Amino acid sequence: MKMESQVRQNYHHDCEVAINRMINMEMFASYTYTSMAFYFSRDDVALPGFAHFFKENSNEEREHADKLLSFQNKRGGRIVLQDIKKPDRDEWGNGLEAMQCALQLEKNVNQALLDLHKIASDKVDPHLCDFLETHYLNEQVEAIKKLGDYITNLTKMDAVKNKMAEYLFDKHTLGGQS
Repeated sequence: MKMESQVRQNYHHDCEVAINRMINMEMFASYTYTSMAFYFSRDDVALPGFAHFFKENSNEEREHADKLLSFQNKRGGRIVLQDIKKPDRDEWGNGLEAMQCALQLEKNVNQALLDLHKIASDKVDPHLCDFLETHYLNEQVEAIKKLGDYITNLTKMDAVKNKMAEYLFDKHTLGGQS
């Protein structure tokens, strides 16, 4: 027997469902970044800066999911976890290619957050709107900007053809220790 929460107030079912979808998306992003991190730490790739950068992003996405899980409980919603889709690929190519994939992933997460914010706004849920604005939206814009900057620099350095440039970016920009 499913019991209604005694703390639930002004929390529309559509918001609850959308939060559960967002939790899954954050977990997918974390899973994808984990795949990237361990790809770049392979012995035949050996770019520790990229590995560390993507591992940090994985941890951050997992923290985002945890915050949403806590929010769901705080508002009296019910957590319904779904299967987490495997990353779109297992091989991430070079650093530039991986950064481009990461940028698209962050844009997808950002769009999902904007869609969630719209649902919250349409259902007149100021708590959820404030939560998203405080903890997610600006952080997404900053992450997208950082990835864009990295892509620009890797492109300018012609890092796809110039492996020394990719190595130096790994070491000096991402702090890789060989």
